[in-house]
Amino acid sequence: MGLIRNLLALLGLVAVVGLAAIAPKALEVKSRFAAFDEQAAATYLEMFDKILETGNAAEATVWKAKVNEGQTAEDVDQTIKFVANERNIKNVGELPLYKQVEAMSGKPYRFVKIYMFCDAMTASRMLDYSDAFAAYLPCRVSLVEDKTGQLWIYTLNMDAMIHGGTPLPPELKAEALNVKEIMLEVLKRGAEGDF
Repeated sequence: MGLIRNLLALLGLVAVVGLAAIAPKALEVKSRFAAFDEQAAATYLEMFDKILETGNAAEATVWKAKVNEGQTAEDVDQTIKFVANERNIKNVGELPLYKQVEAMSGKPYRFVKIYMFCDAMTASRMLDYSDAFAAYLPCRVSLVEDKTGQLWIYTLNMDAMIHGGTPLPPELKAEALNVKEIMLEVLKRGAEGDF
């Protein structure tokens, strides 16, 4: 009986010491997090849930849409460009990655094309806020044929950029939310074939 009591006392001591060691850090994190955008916690929880679900950090940082059956890569290509043009976001480049892989390997490769879109004035204001935003520019949309032949459209989940830290200035946040809306529309309408 004495052995069990001593083991339980030791476990209790270890727990108290452990809590004492992490409590200051937990309070510091809580204090700093209080200054973040009101949607930061939900944004990070969603990302964490996706990482746990998929085991893949990249999956947690993108939005994707399955392309409706019957649409070809060329159909989706046209829709993506049409929607971006309609929403007045400039197509600043395209990378038909599959063609480059084929040229370098000498073998056919599944369809993968990366589109780059930009609103230069919004981009400049994001950079004026933080040069680190340069890594997110321009906005990318990828049309990917998976290994089974199914087409998917991917784009960066912009929520961490918009909500993940201290609040963006209101005007900049409104612009960023507008770009997010455009990217989600490109994703949705591209997947549905909605001109």
